[in-house]
Amino acid sequence: MAGRLEGRRAIVTGGAAGIGRAIAERYAREGARVLVADIDGEAARRVAASIDAEAERVDVTAAAEIEALVEHAVDAFGGLDVMVNNAGIGVAATAPETSEDDWQRVLDVCLKGTFLGMKYAIPAIREAGGGSVINMSSVAALVGVKDRAAYCAAKGGVLALTRAAAIDHVGEGVRINCIAPGTVDTPWIERITGGYDDPAQARRDMESRQPHGRFVTPEEIAAMAVYLASDEAGSVIGGVMVVDGGMTAR
Repeated sequence: MAGRLEGRRAIVTGGAAGIGRAIAERYAREGARVLVADIDGEAARRVAASIDAEAERVDVTAAAEIEALVEHAVDAFGGLDVMVNNAGIGVAATAPETSEDDWQRVLDVCLKGTFLGMKYAIPAIREAGGGSVINMSSVAALVGVKDRAAYCAAKGGVLALTRAAAIDHVGEGVRINCIAPGTVDTPWIERITGGYDDPAQARRDMESRQPHGRFVTPEEIAAMAVYLASDEAGSVIGGVMVVDGGMTAR
């Protein structure tokens, strides 16, 4: 039986770990041809080898590298149908506590990286006859999250950019949507909680934010990414798909 993404050609940024890896693996199982892109090139190659995919090291803040990434996919696959702009970082700090360097780095990776992914992928997807762009926003774009000033700002920008671009390109057959995960059980949690005096308590606090009492799994986000890339989501345009265990329902 063919998978839901049989024949699709996809790039997943931040694809070496966490949500990105889960999306790359699920896409491959659903029949897509995948290019795993990550700042950690060796990790990207390991993931790609495990799912028979392409791999490339990429810094999503560098326009020339994103342009080359899209060219790699088009050359390897004969075109591009799906772009998943997943790469992101965060820092744990209030606005006064956030350094200018940290502010700029979070905005560069999360928001500029998404912009550049769209800038170069949308023309390729349009040339292929249409397809899907999936951006990774966050519930932090929808509600205030303690100690996440820069991250909330960046992910709010991703949401707004998604909606603007969705209207710009819907007539070209390019559907653009974003996913807003709650707190997902990825290596990012350890990096964030490591900055607190009591990392174990910080982890428990993050987990307790979800009304269903646990972290969201990367596989749950990957399932949404499959839907958005599939023909089943043909009328989903400029959508913000919340997968957060009820966090924003409070």
